[in-house]
Amino acid sequence: MFAAVLHAHGEPPTYGQHPDPSTTPGRTLVRVTAAPVVPLDLLCASGTSYFGSPTLPYVPGVQGVGIVERSEVLPTGTRVWFATNAGMAPGDGSLAERCAVPDADLVPLVSSVPDATVAALGLSAVAAWMALTWRARLQPTEHVLVLGAGGAVGQAAIGAALALGAGRVTAVCRSEAAQDRARRAGAHDVVPLRADVDELTALLREVTGGSVDVVIDPVFGAAATAASRILAPGGRLVNIGGASGDEATFSSAVLRGRGAEILGYTNNSLTAERRRDALEAVLMHAASGRLAVTYEAQPLHSVAEAWRRQATGDVSGRLVLTVGS
Repeated sequence: MFAAVLHAHGEPPTYGQHPDPSTTPGRTLVRVTAAPVVPLDLLCASGTSYFGSPTLPYVPGVQGVGIVERSEVLPTGTRVWFATNAGMAPGDGSLAERCAVPDADLVPLVSSVPDATVAALGLSAVAAWMALTWRARLQPTEHVLVLGAGGAVGQAAIGAALALGAGRVTAVCRSEAAQDRARRAGAHDVVPLRADVDELTALLREVTGGSVDVVIDPVFGAAATAASRILAPGGRLVNIGGASGDEATFSSAVLRGRGAEILGYTNNSLTAERRRDALEAVLMHAASGRLAVTYEAQPLHSVAEAWRRQATGDVSGRLVLTVGS
């Protein structure tokens, strides 16, 4: 089969021939139709992640969409979304014509949402949904602040917050293009990112009216520091990434005085059942047009260029690689 194959840590994968996957009991053979290139793929392939250095060569891709070709648990022809441990454990991932997937990591798709759109939403939208519902315990009418709102997780968080009944959603974005994506996702207010924490805090107070109930934070760093200063009494900040750095500063007086919470989130903590339920909820709202992520579809043979663009941030949304016609 043809696949994107990683031969050197820290380098883009190359498109070429790779052995077909062999199925064993407990695994389903999926013909892949679409798979995104996500930051986790690059982190695992770097050889420097906390998962350890993956054995080479291997096929990256931690999630995808496709059609069941052979399975003990699903009929042939079933359309599915799936997750893999590629780069985190031995085995190949989704950036290939076929993938052998653990049965527990399959989610049958009944939604009419196109394959490439499902791939673009995927785990990014699951993270946004679960950060809001499970970790933040979002209540109807609450005010949500989304940091890094022009990215895939941020756009999904805006749509998810609105679908869950948030009273107002404020977005923080770096570039004008990102700000435009946040507006299209449904944000009521968009705040340009400022490098100075005090300046950003003042701007957030002005735009939000002084406080927010929930912060969804895929970036951390200075933006998280500023956001923590405007948490309402009982407010919750949920960190789901560190795109802007691994450190932020929080005031003990603010947190204690307001009974606020700083919470962490990772998709790795989800059971397969929780992940399935979240994805199904996300796709239901995507089908109705209430939740979307900007994406660009390219053929699988363009993987090296897509990989480089993801690594340099030269993206306007999610990059999705399509397989076959």
